[in-house]
Amino acid sequence: MALKATVFKVQLQIADMDRNYYQDHSLTLAQHPSENDERMMVRLLAFIINASDSLTFTKGLSAEEDQAELWDCDLTGNINLWVEFGQSDEKWLRKACGRARQVQLFCYGGRSVPVWWKNIEPALQRYQNLQVTEIPETAVKEMATLVNRNMQLQCNISESQIWLSDASQSVLIEPVVLKQAQQPV
Repeated sequence: MALKATVFKVQLQIADMDRNYYQDHSLTLAQHPSENDERMMVRLLAFIINASDSLTFTKGLSAEEDQAELWDCDLTGNINLWVEFGQSDEKWLRKACGRARQVQLFCYGGRSVPVWWKNIEPALQRYQNLQVTEIPETAVKEMATLVNRNMQLQCNISESQIWLSDASQSVLIEPVVLKQAQQPV
């Protein structure tokens, strides 16, 4: 018998002073049985960083191969933003870059990220619409402590510093951009 996804409800208040974006979101996150809390929170962080009315989560790990886990599509079906997670290979990122106007990869994993990046960086430099951002391991672990089946979170973004808080604790997240996209995000 296949295991089912665990459903999380998130009430999220975003105050992004860098983008002048101030909005409340009610989200439902499905955590695949093979996904840990850290990865789920990195997905939520990517939503926060790119929040808009048209940004949506797809079926995620159980989705069709031609879908991002998080994306922003316009009314004609064009993909404006394709978001990936982890330490993807060049073949998968090439496919995403060919389909979307903008691609973002959020990598995490502590000490394995610099090794992965050293090996893949030369191949990824040709993708002008790709941005690669590392989320530091300590921040990923601290974000996981906020996980609750019903989360009420506040997020403040200013000068690229992200504060994510619930009623009892706050986490500082300072993403590191490894590769900047040439096209505007």
